[in-house]
Amino acid sequence: MSEPTTTPPAPTPATPATAEALIQAQGLSKFYGDFTAIADVTFSVRRGSVTAFLGPNGAGKSTTMKILTGFLAPSAGRAVIAGFDMDTQRIEASRVLGYLPENGPLYPEMTPGSYLRFIGESRGMSGGALREALDRVAASCRIEEVWHKTNRKLSKGFRQRVCLGQAILHDPQVLILDEPTSGLDPNQITLVRDLVRSLAKDKTILLSTHILQEVEAMADNVVLISEGRVQFTGTPAELAGKTTIEERFRELTKGVVA
Repeated sequence: MSEPTTTPPAPTPATPATAEALIQAQGLSKFYGDFTAIADVTFSVRRGSVTAFLGPNGAGKSTTMKILTGFLAPSAGRAVIAGFDMDTQRIEASRVLGYLPENGPLYPEMTPGSYLRFIGESRGMSGGALREALDRVAASCRIEEVWHKTNRKLSKGFRQRVCLGQAILHDPQVLILDEPTSGLDPNQITLVRDLVRSLAKDKTILLSTHILQEVEAMADNVVLISEGRVQFTGTPAELAGKTTIEERFRELTKGVVA
């Protein structure tokens, strides 16, 4: 008898997501005592686009990402993913959301194959659906050659690709990627950029970065944050205006150095 094929049931959002807003940050603020990490952060990411969440180190990008993915609760405001309110429907939202943290966690004693199988089973995948997903991720992330090596022996580039694999294993509608090319060499950066562009064909992607070249290479739209507040939303061309993205970045962040 063949092993049954199962996938998690499709969750139902409380509020249907519009074609223009699969990711919504609505007045998000986070306070730690007297310190304001972010204040009234508001933006949306439309279906089938790549939006770069741009800003200097310490601007509030990771805090916003953690709120959008349900890892932090906001002090004020609302985060909505594909129609799911992250305050009341975090589990349901996780089924349609893939998240790559800035420093993606890996169990060092596991192999990419065993780690990704564990992730899939944790998400309720099994049988043929899980095998197909593992094959798809191994090929798209180009990690076949290290599939049976322990994670502790992998290079930074391979570790990052394995972490990206866990984010896309369940074929989510929405991807939130925090500094996906951080610490990679130029060849590895090119590979990750190509993968993100290929995923953008049928997914909604929010990509956090402080690397200006990432904006021009991958993004359809830009949200620029500095000192916890949104300073700009629009296209890369609109950000550059009559000058360059680099010059506008310095202008809007006032030369902030974290």
